[in-house]
Amino acid sequence: MFGRYLKVRDVCPVCALEMHHHRADDAPPYFTMMILGHILVPLALMLERAAAPPLWLHFSLLLPLTLILTLLLLPRVKGALIGLQWANRMHGFG
Repeated sequence: MFGRYLKVRDVCPVCALEMHHHRADDAPPYFTMMILGHILVPLALMLERAAAPPLWLHFSLLLPLTLILTLLLLPRVKGALIGLQWANRMHGFG
């Protein structure tokens, strides 16, 4: 589905479905933030309650984890939203 990291191909190379008209817009980053917020905030709170580490340790653990999880999750969420649009025949997938 993707030609590059988040760039959707104009036409599917397998089934020749035109995908240039999809409109995911701001939904994938929004859902990614919501999912990661529900994972990382409790993790940070558990870490604080268990060990009460200094702030630099929080940053050195949670910032790379946030970046890695965001980069892994964002294309999958965008693909799921495009698939949902296709399944519901939205935005030109009729």
